[in-house]
Amino acid sequence: MADKNLFTDKVKITIKSGDGGDGMNSFKSFKGKPACGPDGGDGGNGGNIYIRADAGMGDLLAFRYKTKYVAGDGERGGSNKCFGKSGEDVIIKVPLGTVVKDFETDTVIADMFEDGEQKLIAEGGRGGKGNVRFTTSRRHAPNFAQKGEKTQPHVLVLELKVIADVGLIGFPNVGKSTTLSKISAAKPKIADYHFTTLSPNLGVVSYYDNSFVAADIPGLIEGAAKGAGLGHDFLRHIERTRMLVHVVDISGVEGRDPLDDFVKINAELKEYSKKLAALPQIVALNKCDVFGAEENIKLFKKKYGKKYKIYTLSAVEGKGLDELISGIFGTLSTLPPVLRVEADEEFTYRKSGNLDFEIYKDGEVFVVVGSLVDMLCRNVVLNDPDSMAYFQKILREKRVINKLQEMGMKEGDTVSIGDVEFEYIP
Repeated sequence: MADKNLFTDKVKITIKSGDGGDGMNSFKSFKGKPACGPDGGDGGNGGNIYIRADAGMGDLLAFRYKTKYVAGDGERGGSNKCFGKSGEDVIIKVPLGTVVKDFETDTVIADMFEDGEQKLIAEGGRGGKGNVRFTTSRRHAPNFAQKGEKTQPHVLVLELKVIADVGLIGFPNVGKSTTLSKISAAKPKIADYHFTTLSPNLGVVSYYDNSFVAADIPGLIEGAAKGAGLGHDFLRHIERTRMLVHVVDISGVEGRDPLDDFVKINAELKEYSKKLAALPQIVALNKCDVFGAEENIKLFKKKYGKKYKIYTLSAVEGKGLDELISGIFGTLSTLPPVLRVEADEEFTYRKSGNLDFEIYKDGEVFVVVGSLVDMLCRNVVLNDPDSMAYFQKILREKRVINKLQEMGMKEGDTVSIGDVEFEYIP
């Protein structure tokens, strides 16, 4: 049962959009008059896969128990020119700040940044055409239909990166959670032991008529950038913050040197990401009310007072928090807003991805169908010489001509490709 309380911020899931339904090959028939003409309808399109940002979700825990998402297949076309029903779409809801990546290429597909925004991830396959669609002035009774397009499964990586203006960083048990709870309405779990915080906690901090979002990032330790402790798992959550508040236990009651702590945490940031290390940073010296803290405050200010803005506080007693909030807002007011992770806007899984074709023999006519033909029909202009040259070039490159010859096509035979019919001349 403990797993249900475990924060989950990175998962892999498998998705598959729906296959297109096959077109129907059928003929009208009346009593005493069989096969009166083609009437096969088109197959339905397969369902799409969408990702939607949902502010009501806090982490990716749901994806630890369900990892496969499959959209509905399109139904087969019917007789009497009836279209097959399209497959049901699947909408996958994720928390705000979820970055969606393709597992194989590590390509960023989307950064789900705003509540309700939706991204098409994988298109369903197109339904195949029924035999009535292949009727022409020369071909009155086509005895074939097109198959629906098949789709392939894909693996996604969902990675949650907390959207916050300010990230609170520091060693475990220095008072980050207490500070967040005092400056905002957040209610993080707080206790006197290391690694109390197992997940980033967010709180909205009010400052007169303005506000900003602060995140308490789980405690880092030396070696965090290499995966030690909890730090490696959660460093990603400060990647999109605008500034950092470095909370230091200036009392030294944990038996550590506060100045040394400060150096080590900044070293971890730099090793993990130079961009993180370059973020504006102010220092909050916490537990100033503890005996012995005064001497450490003097030493810290002497060493770092010229480089950093330093604030002294006692989070437990609520002392120094107003000055800290004012200092944070003053820095934020000079910085650009939180930015999305740059994504490849054109990236969408496009059905099977193959330009394939099939060839049927309809009497004396060779009929070519398939996704290659659909592509040519969309791109070829019949009365444009350049477009027709492209048409012929594709037929040669995709070995359509070779396949037709293997099936016995000879000079003068008729070939039908989409809306184009022509006599073969070598």
